[in-house]
Amino acid sequence: MAEWQRTHTCGQLREEHVGRTVTLNGWVLITRTYGNQVFADVRDRYGLTQVVFEADAADLFGQGKELGREWVVSVTGTVRKRLPGAERTDIPTGAVEVEAKELRVLNPCPPLPFSVTEFPDEEVPNEDLRLQYRYLDLRRRSLQRVLGLRHRLCKTIRDHMDANDFLEVETPLLGKSTPEGARDYLVPSRVFNGEFFALPQSPQLYKQLLMVSGYDRYFQIAKCLRDEDLRADRQPEFTQLDVEMSFVEQDDVLALLEGLALRIFRECVGVEVPTPFPRYSYAEVMAKYGSDKPDLRFGLEIVDVSDLAKESSFAVFADAVAGGGVVRAVNVKGAAAKFSNTALKPGGELPKVAETYKAKGLAWMKAEAGKLTGSIEKFFPDELKARLKERLGVADGDLLLFVADQEAVVSAALGGLRTHLAQSLKLYRNWWDEKAEHDEGEKKKADAAKKRKEAYTPVPFRVRPEHFNFLWVVDFPMFGWDDEEKRWAAIHHPFTAPRDEDLPHLESDAGKVRAKAYDLVLNGYEVAGGSIRIHRQEVQSRVFALLGMSAEDAKARFGFLLDALKSGAPPHGGIALGLDRWCMLLAGTTNIRDVIAFPKNQRARDLMTGAPAPVEGRQLKELGVKLS
Repeated sequence: MAEWQRTHTCGQLREEHVGRTVTLNGWVLITRTYGNQVFADVRDRYGLTQVVFEADAADLFGQGKELGREWVVSVTGTVRKRLPGAERTDIPTGAVEVEAKELRVLNPCPPLPFSVTEFPDEEVPNEDLRLQYRYLDLRRRSLQRVLGLRHRLCKTIRDHMDANDFLEVETPLLGKSTPEGARDYLVPSRVFNGEFFALPQSPQLYKQLLMVSGYDRYFQIAKCLRDEDLRADRQPEFTQLDVEMSFVEQDDVLALLEGLALRIFRECVGVEVPTPFPRYSYAEVMAKYGSDKPDLRFGLEIVDVSDLAKESSFAVFADAVAGGGVVRAVNVKGAAAKFSNTALKPGGELPKVAETYKAKGLAWMKAEAGKLTGSIEKFFPDELKARLKERLGVADGDLLLFVADQEAVVSAALGGLRTHLAQSLKLYRNWWDEKAEHDEGEKKKADAAKKRKEAYTPVPFRVRPEHFNFLWVVDFPMFGWDDEEKRWAAIHHPFTAPRDEDLPHLESDAGKVRAKAYDLVLNGYEVAGGSIRIHRQEVQSRVFALLGMSAEDAKARFGFLLDALKSGAPPHGGIALGLDRWCMLLAGTTNIRDVIAFPKNQRARDLMTGAPAPVEGRQLKELGVKLS
């Protein structure tokens, strides 16, 4: 071993190491000079150790004074106890320090574009600058903790799947373009000019073929790519746990995922989540919560009042019901005084939210002094008001919000309002917000103890099971009508199996057909989704035909799959878990870019490398590609 190489990491030294000669490698976080001493905090990804340069070693003392932030150093010295009162209780190495005997500067560092120290008084620089210098941004302790969590998450998954007899099998990145709900990233072929590979949106077809091949328990931590519009919880390339199982039904897949979730939360964040997770039908969550990924950490259930509304003299309600629509309402408990009439009238805060989801307007009433008041109160006679109050559980101080339209519009509008109201009224708290408050309180206690010259060990924040709300959504509709294309489209993907009892409706009434599909929802995020697959060739052909695919087109695009399904395909099903999204929720952030080492920005651009970027003309010529 070279004389400058470390004997210990910067997070390893404890009181039992006192008196030992050690060598540390790392980056200088900060230096402090006091008369006859220089203190340097040296860190690596394992932790931080204080190094002391004493004035009686003049040359070494001078070298210590020259150190700058982020210099890469090797320090050899003797471990000693810190002076009483100088200990740090917030770091594991806080009881000791290293008295430097030799310093080697392995690489000095000029001033950086931004600080990576994350001191409390420092503002985090803007995201684009951090993504441009991502190799520096990744030095921040918060990101190092997140990537450590991501490593533990992947290891836990692999351990659990291996213990349940799954094989990890890699599938190709270069494949054929297939319809999976988003645009493909295409790769031109140099050998076959004018033809293209597609990068995988998921390993869907390959994992089904593995079931046909007899590999009855497959998993893969797979990279997937989709050319779609981005948002805070979506990236063009993402990672998912991909799972497929043979000879199973829906309950088997759900039980596997619940066991995995239990182990992930236990081993990664120390929380015992209760299982089994509750199950709701798609129809139920859309009616009650207006979303197929509802957050149930708060109430605000949507209630159907169509039968009462049509008895009123309010023409908007009556016309909506007569036209096959619905009238539904939300009782926002105790919120009557929290929203002014201006915020409720057209152009106000809440109507704008409803209109975002194509609602034509928002009706409202307030419960005040035993009476209902508001925009539509006069259209309801007293007897009807009494029935409405009973239906909605109304008490003084409540705010009632109504939307009338076709069912899909009403569900979306009230679902959006439900989420908006929960955020604005603070009806739930994310665990990381609680942690921030807790940590601030512990810091104040530690500072106060320090002034009194007393020792205080901060109490760490612990996440609790109630911070995480899991549920399953099952029995999705298999098809949705595409108004633009004037045809049926698959809600999940065209390989999802219909429920057996709904097969007779496949050609006669496709809108009635429910799929053997299921999504796992956590705190309002879809974190996993899957289905039991079609394993019989004749059923798959019927589905392709319903989707407007001719027999010739189906054979050209999926001939290999149709052939496989009639070659002894077992019943099979699976699920995919969004690894980035899980890590995001476990780490306590709402930005998926925080949990990916080298993410793209909101416009799908890599600001660090400059990708995507133009290529040389000769490369395009070899590929047979001409730019318009």
